[in-house]
Amino acid sequence: MNTVLSWDEWAACDATALAELVERGDVSARELALQAQAATLRINPQISAVVELFDDAIHQPETDGTCLEGAFKGVPFLMKDLGPGVKGRLQEQGSAFMRGNRPDEDAFLTTKIRHAGLNIIGRSATPEFGVCGSAENPAIYVTRSPWNPQYTTFGSSAGACASVAAGIIPLAHATDGGGSIRIPAGANGLVGLKSSRGVFSIGPALSDITGYVSTQGCVSRSVRDTARFVDSCRGGAPGEFMPYWQPPQPYSEMITRDPTPLRIAVSHEWGNYRATPYFVEELEKTTRLLEELGHQVEWVTPDIPFEEAFAAQTACYISNFAQFIQRLLEKNDLSVPPEDKIEPMNIRIWQKGITMSYSERWKMQDAFNQISRKLGAFFQTWDLILTPTFSKPTPLLGEKKYLTLSDNPDVMDWFYSLWDIFSYTPLASLTGTPGISLPLAWQQSGLPLGMHFQTRQGNDGLLLQLAAQLERAFGGRFISNTTPQVHVTR
Repeated sequence: MNTVLSWDEWAACDATALAELVERGDVSARELALQAQAATLRINPQISAVVELFDDAIHQPETDGTCLEGAFKGVPFLMKDLGPGVKGRLQEQGSAFMRGNRPDEDAFLTTKIRHAGLNIIGRSATPEFGVCGSAENPAIYVTRSPWNPQYTTFGSSAGACASVAAGIIPLAHATDGGGSIRIPAGANGLVGLKSSRGVFSIGPALSDITGYVSTQGCVSRSVRDTARFVDSCRGGAPGEFMPYWQPPQPYSEMITRDPTPLRIAVSHEWGNYRATPYFVEELEKTTRLLEELGHQVEWVTPDIPFEEAFAAQTACYISNFAQFIQRLLEKNDLSVPPEDKIEPMNIRIWQKGITMSYSERWKMQDAFNQISRKLGAFFQTWDLILTPTFSKPTPLLGEKKYLTLSDNPDVMDWFYSLWDIFSYTPLASLTGTPGISLPLAWQQSGLPLGMHFQTRQGNDGLLLQLAAQLERAFGGRFISNTTPQVHVTR
């Protein structure tokens, strides 16, 4: 298949650069889509990141109302197979139970993505209903790390991160309810921003009341792409009553300036959880870089009742997911989840959560409130908190204890095995505060290791400013001297 750019040229371009090529008339949106198709055919058999391509959107980028005059000028884009609906397209959510499911309308965020000029050419892989930390079910697909296909990508935005890391596309949709943007971004050498609650629309699929831990967003290879995506796609749908706010200036402008010197708290000891010694060494390297840039860095742990936080977060997941499954069952005139179509741990979560009482739910919500206030008080003194993005090395494929294929009979024990490795990202989901993973370190396996920054509610711009400053310190690109084992240039 002929391509308009060489693979080296394609991989060197972020989404903003591709949009500039279109604006200058050097390439067309259709040519970019065809190149992304060629990249998928070239790479996807090795990593199973892309579930489906939409041939009509590839050949006619203006299909379904994509605005080719928008900020991204028709740059090809993948939607995670979970979250905002795309009218008439399959959305199967990594589950055999959802085979053939097609939303009747675009979600509000989908319309914003189209208006931004992003051409939705396909959908990316996710674990069943986005519940576990790896898209790994041989009966559906097994998404592999492009850095080393023997390893998982983490999740749940597994296919999105693998696609961007492998050079198939420069930017992809992702979602995050406890780390599902940040964790796989951290393991794949990408920029992964989990925005503040009230930045992106969650309607109509999620409720303003019960959907508050889950946010929408993207993964990218450059800070400016992430900033442009937020600038272009933020805002609530009519009737959403989250506090959808606008910053005083676009993030794309803010990131051109370094932040003023910041007070940054550094920690890796969160309740019962600790990072591995090697990760701590990498964390220390990051602190030294921050100090060289003029920031004040101290080892300080927030005064948060972490055990209560993890318990509340777990209760939220279990109760919300149980009701989600219950609605699916009712729509299909079923009383129990079919064991041949829904993974075993997801059935156990439904069993545990469907009888959760209002009192248990109230206790969870009270914990959310109290912990949010404590964290808010912490940010009166400190601008940011820095941790690793995750606490333990990326597992090899086949470590079943992290999967919803697990035969662990104890739902709570299974969740706490996840927190043992995904220790640092859930707090931002609980409190609605923003967090960003940046590719600043490496694991002993040779896989990337993200560093995770959190700040107060609505201060997303500061995270992006710092990210851009760090990106410039790396010469304008976080990872420039190496590429994954599976990559379009190889």
